[in-house]
Amino acid sequence: MNKSLIVNLIALVVTLIGITLDSHILFTVGIFALSGAVTNWLAVHMLFEKVPGLYGSGVIPARFEDFKLGIRELMMEQFFTEENIDRFLAGDGKNSPTSIDLAPIINKVDLSPAFDNLVEVIEQSSFGSMLAMVGGSEALQPLREPFIEKMKETVGDISKSEEFNHILRDELEQPSVMAEMREKVSDIIEKRLNELTPQLVKEIIQNMIKKHLGWLVVWGGVFGGLIGLLASLTNTY
Repeated sequence: MNKSLIVNLIALVVTLIGITLDSHILFTVGIFALSGAVTNWLAVHMLFEKVPGLYGSGVIPARFEDFKLGIRELMMEQFFTEENIDRFLAGDGKNSPTSIDLAPIINKVDLSPAFDNLVEVIEQSSFGSMLAMVGGSEALQPLREPFIEKMKETVGDISKSEEFNHILRDELEQPSVMAEMREKVSDIIEKRLNELTPQLVKEIIQNMIKKHLGWLVVWGGVFGGLIGLLASLTNTY
């Protein structure tokens, strides 16, 4: 339900009733309410739409680049500061990115190259001749799957240790890493903002605040009507 339209219609109806009944009070209340509501409705409309002949109207699409710059500065200076990133990395245990369970990732990693490298090391070591006597590297192939499973289990346990999380957190909190994080976030924001158009920016802001700005029209009509009533009563007496 459009609050602005309803208020304007009510004010118009009161004005027309005042004219029909030749009621000075109703006419004054209605015309003041209508002027207040229409003025505020026009002010809200002018934020988003260009009105020919009215300088300053359509300010949101007209100041498109300023809004983009403001959004970027807001994100980088209020949200993605070094202090906020550092606080996020420190976290409270559950919210810290260093406390993420890496086991699902580790389980998806192919550790076959690790086994192949182990076999190569054995072949090039003093045990190589002994290995050749029992069939060479083929003799170790039955150990591939058990080795891989054990490696995944071991790496998973290490990733859950407090020592690992502490080392990871320390590395992430290095000034160079923090600067790189902010730079990447800035690039992401910049690329997304470059995809915005004046129309899209207008729609984003309009969807956020226009519904609530409708109350300006409501209160414009209410206060306009009260002022009209006061003026009418003052003239009556």
